[in-house]
Amino acid sequence: MSWWVVKHVDAEGPALIGTIMTERGIEYTVVSAASGDPLPPADAVTGLVVLGGPMDAWGDVAHPHMQAERELIAECLGRDIPVLGVCLGAQLLAASQGCAVYRGPVAELGAGEVIATEAGEPVFGPDRILVVHWHTDTFDLPAGAVLLASSNLYRNQAFRFGSGLGLQFHVELTPAQQPMLDAHMPAGTAPSAQVLAGVAEDGRKILETFFDEAS
Repeated sequence: MSWWVVKHVDAEGPALIGTIMTERGIEYTVVSAASGDPLPPADAVTGLVVLGGPMDAWGDVAHPHMQAERELIAECLGRDIPVLGVCLGAQLLAASQGCAVYRGPVAELGAGEVIATEAGEPVFGPDRILVVHWHTDTFDLPAGAVLLASSNLYRNQAFRFGSGLGLQFHVELTPAQQPMLDAHMPAGTAPSAQVLAGVAEDGRKILETFFDEAS
């Protein structure tokens, strides 16, 4: 058994998440769901990370692997296996519990902040944390989920549900990913390397806490 990282865009990888796992001696396997790589069975999973992508979390016709991902996430949660969902991964985490995922009021793109709820303050507060926004969809929270952070535009930015942590935003990005963001984000929205250094500093706290709790 090992950790698995599911990615949806060839240019994107686990970035700081992978760095932290390597630092902790956590072995992990990266699979590209959009390229047709098979997903692992839940009984082969120690922990699961689901990264972002432009797909619709319920877009099974265009992207048949979405159903398999939702089912894997749901089974992992049912077995109390740690699941970290980032951006699309957070939407899939909610969708795995039957929740709606739908277009938000406006696109939220580029450098930004999220603000902790009272429940999220131990990890996401007490101050605002720097993040990268890169999404147009939002979602309903599963029954029993705990909202951890919000932004001015999107209420559901971070949540805990059982063994799962959903992050609508990106904190795994570091200055090393700045060229990729320049190439793939809409013109004028990619954060600078200086901003990404701050995002990674705040992100490390969040990600370290997740892996502390997962161990």
